[in-house]
Amino acid sequence: MLMFTAVLLIFVILWLVAIAFMRGENLGEFDRGDDSDAVRSFAGKNGPSEEHWKIVESIRVLGEQARRMSKQEKLDSMRHFLENLSEGREYASDFVPVDADGVPAEWVLAPGADPLKRVLYIHGGAFMAGSHRSHRNITNRFSEMTGAAVLAIDYRLMPENRRRDGIADCRTAYRWILKNGPDGASPPAHLVVSGDSAGGNLTLSLVAWARDEGLRAADAVVAFSPTVDAVFSSPSIRSNVSSDIMLGPVFGPLLKIPSAIRAWLYLLEFRFNPANPVVSPVLGDLSNLPPTLIQVSEAEMLLDDARRYVRKARASGSPAVAQSWPHMLHVWQLFYPEMPEAEEAFQEVQLFLQGLEKE
Repeated sequence: MLMFTAVLLIFVILWLVAIAFMRGENLGEFDRGDDSDAVRSFAGKNGPSEEHWKIVESIRVLGEQARRMSKQEKLDSMRHFLENLSEGREYASDFVPVDADGVPAEWVLAPGADPLKRVLYIHGGAFMAGSHRSHRNITNRFSEMTGAAVLAIDYRLMPENRRRDGIADCRTAYRWILKNGPDGASPPAHLVVSGDSAGGNLTLSLVAWARDEGLRAADAVVAFSPTVDAVFSSPSIRSNVSSDIMLGPVFGPLLKIPSAIRAWLYLLEFRFNPANPVVSPVLGDLSNLPPTLIQVSEAEMLLDDARRYVRKARASGSPAVAQSWPHMLHVWQLFYPEMPEAEEAFQEVQLFLQGLEKE
């Protein structure tokens, strides 16, 4: 009986610690607002394109196949899928390998790219997959539309490495691009930091770190479907599980675990409190940040994460805007040029960046 009481007491203490220190601030106030200038929805006249539904069906098939796989087989399959997205494609850009102070990377250079205009691109892949090669559909388009040299980095992935190793690589690459371009040592005249999904998380965490370090700030930030809250507290995390065909099957089961237990599991696996702004940027100080554009699908679990981040950033005095598309896949921009909605999204990115250059 004494042993049972002791175990119960320890469990209660751990539960209370999780509630007190691993939940972060209450962001409910940012789920509402009359802010059409900050949160804008794009809806095609004829609904999602035929190309969108074809890709959705292919993703569904892959998801069904993954259900019968082991954990390692799922990881291998995801990595294989991403790495082969660029296979057999022809790109306008040149891809030049480079060592960014120990971080493997490549310069993506569209014809006429200005070496003084630079984009640091951080790929997604759940922190476990992806590379500079997997996201060439995005980095090539970025260089084409901005006329900038894009540095796509290959940060260290889990589970072979720690979560903090990938964060450290992004910080190293940021310091490096402030001093180096495709033509050699020189500071950038204009700098954009961008990323998708996990890379969007790293992007938003990175620009806050750069501010705190007193480094030259990026001139703009672009994040595609970023994960910004490891606590999983926003409404759409639960309400969009069934409509998010990419993230729902992976993260939906985690929602069945009590939040306090989930917080401890996160801490044990990643060695970070899930409420730490380093891994949950929306829970940090969002003042004095660069102009930020976030694009997100209204069908995905991360919809309200994006809205919360933008509303909190604006309330903190930082310029930010969210753009959403109904029905789209998580990071549909990756399926450019087949999906017309991807090009529509890139056109909005271009307009956003051009608007900042005119200011």
